[in-house]
Amino acid sequence: MDALTVSAASGLRARMESLEMLANNLANAATGGYKADREFYSLYVSPEAEDGSTPASTLPVVERQWTDFSAGSLRVTNNPLDVALAGRGFLAVEGPSGPLYTRNGSFRLAADGALVASEGYPVRAAGGGTLRLEPGVPVEILPDGTVRQRGQAAGRLELVDFSAGGLAKRGNTYFQAAGPAVRTATAAGTQVHQGKLEDSNVGAPESAVRLVSLMRQFEMLQKAVSLGSEMNRRALEEVARPGS
Repeated sequence: MDALTVSAASGLRARMESLEMLANNLANAATGGYKADREFYSLYVSPEAEDGSTPASTLPVVERQWTDFSAGSLRVTNNPLDVALAGRGFLAVEGPSGPLYTRNGSFRLAADGALVASEGYPVRAAGGGTLRLEPGVPVEILPDGTVRQRGQAAGRLELVDFSAGGLAKRGNTYFQAAGPAVRTATAAGTQVHQGKLEDSNVGAPESAVRLVSLMRQFEMLQKAVSLGSEMNRRALEEVARPGS
């Protein structure tokens, strides 16, 4: 395969990965607490290029994806069990296989009075355990995460922070520690807002513009592949022509 076709095919693959990622971002543009994925482009350099045996060896690739943890805007819901964070950190819930972390504070009360996330995962309290409340009794959530009923503290929301690269996505709006060596820390300076939710940080207009740009790039690379195939076909015809 000629260098033009190889480079164009590599570009097509990279754009396909970007389109899939962008489509997932757009699908979650209205999902509270969702954090957008981004891509980091690089060039693949073949071993032959490193020893100088061939110049045509660099191919465009998506080296890795990364998560944009920038905060989304806060939206007022007036639901006393909705909470949003202003500042760094995550809310902690007890997942099926250990702690999960999220910025989506859409909570509710289970039948037994446990404060749970929308998927039914119990909300973790600072210092361990979960939070249980009295149904039908007004709930007050203070800026430090303390949950009060009847003027008494029922517990405090666990607010956790991580160093860069310490989290990995685990579906929906949840994250999990990227490995057993990752250590958590208490989120410092973070304020809890009752009756609000954090919106997705996906910018729909920006994503739509990027989608159009990627589609145009994809079409140009398809034409390059077709051009390379046509050039190869004509070259073969010239070689196979009698008397040439």
